[in-house]
Amino acid sequence: MLLRVRAAVAQLAAGLGAQPPAEARGAGAGAGAGAGRGSPPPAAFCRPAFLQLTPEELRRADDHAGRAVQSPRDGRRRLPWSSGYAEVINAGKSQHNEDQACCEVVFVEQRPSPRGWLSSREGSEELDGGRKGFYFHYWALFDGHAGSGAAVMASERLHLHICEQLRDLVEILQDPSPPPVCLPREAQTGSADPNQMSYAEDRGEVLNDAVPRFHLEKAVSHESLVIGAIENAFKHMDDQIERERASQHLAGGCCALAAIYLMGKFYVANAGDSRAIIIRNGEIIPMSREFTPETERQRLQFLALLRPELLGKEFTHLEFPRRIQPKELGKKMLYRDQNMNGWAYKKIEEDDLKFPLIFGEGKKARMMATIGVTRGLGDHDLKVFSSNIHIKPFLSCFPEVRVYDLTQYEHCPDDVLVLGTDGLWDVTNDEEVAAVVMEVLTSYEPNDPCRYTMVAQELVVRSRGVLKERGWRLANDKLGSGDDISVFVIPLGGPGNYT
Repeated sequence: MLLRVRAAVAQLAAGLGAQPPAEARGAGAGAGAGAGRGSPPPAAFCRPAFLQLTPEELRRADDHAGRAVQSPRDGRRRLPWSSGYAEVINAGKSQHNEDQACCEVVFVEQRPSPRGWLSSREGSEELDGGRKGFYFHYWALFDGHAGSGAAVMASERLHLHICEQLRDLVEILQDPSPPPVCLPREAQTGSADPNQMSYAEDRGEVLNDAVPRFHLEKAVSHESLVIGAIENAFKHMDDQIERERASQHLAGGCCALAAIYLMGKFYVANAGDSRAIIIRNGEIIPMSREFTPETERQRLQFLALLRPELLGKEFTHLEFPRRIQPKELGKKMLYRDQNMNGWAYKKIEEDDLKFPLIFGEGKKARMMATIGVTRGLGDHDLKVFSSNIHIKPFLSCFPEVRVYDLTQYEHCPDDVLVLGTDGLWDVTNDEEVAAVVMEVLTSYEPNDPCRYTMVAQELVVRSRGVLKERGWRLANDKLGSGDDISVFVIPLGGPGNYT
């Protein structure tokens, strides 16, 4: 009962009684792949379109003092699979909420194939209207920094890039046979008759008797093709932000966490410090890890060793426990380089007096004394303060993709996938999140479609805390999260989830 009262109060504070909204900008839940192509005006404050906020609700969502929790409202369009979502603005860390979110059902239409080779294969699914393809479900969180421009564009476009990358794979993924190593050539210019080409030539496998053929062909799974498509989509998204950052006023960058459900599997792609976990029958299964200067130290140090010009003669690639003082020249101090997990002693030299490439610990760790994440989208103009040293060469836009096969397990309605920005995880660990999930779900009927929204709201409320004289405080009186907080709760089992 207490949970229901708390949820009702949170909804009331967020403006439950508002009238249906005017048309929202961007791609909403259930929209097709062509949705969300418009770009926002410069510096426009916006929230995810699926929230369908009225102007009054939008004003309340931008209030740093009240920090009202926002969720999709009863009576408005539900998210796919009855997924839950909740968010809250920061406590004054930035002017607006720089998190963005997207939830889509996207149709991937087969691309026309050269000379009809792929269309002759069996196993393709033809939908009404003669279109061949498949759908994927998509949930994503984008944690912006130094502005929300990159996060807004990524929330509108990343699923379109994923769709585009999957178009070449429509029939390949639906065919149980191993994927072809080489696809047929594109349409050729000239008078050569395609029908006269041999089958081996058509598949790009021209024989050469002078070269012995060893059958060492690497086996490639359908799953790895999807992973590659997602990775390339992130790269194309980052390239688009770079191309359009000036014309579209795309400030800053963003971490990106996306969950794609396709053909019975969840693909969770993470670039940044947002995280995802699966809670199944009380068990916690991590589906991502944070990418920070500490977790990617060796990659960053190795790049700096190979390209010392990127350090601008201001930084050293070596790591030390603290800054070195000039008076310590000639002494031996603990250090580690790109090859080391442990520590050792070295004699301090003049070059070691430069600022370390990676400095600090935990959430205070920074690369080049500037940024606390090492993967994400955007940040093409980011430089070290008062210098011309670009940081982007050290940042990777490629995500780590983890796969969870839903068909391998029996799932109940209490099994969920939780996606959260770092505002959640900074003050709440995996076990605490799992405990909240189980506590809330057991207080609602398994067929109640609102139960996952209530979980998302409760996670946000508990990590935000309650406003007291000394700021936002958790139940244990520790500081609550002052950051933007965004959470998806996606059910993995139960009736109607996979229709």
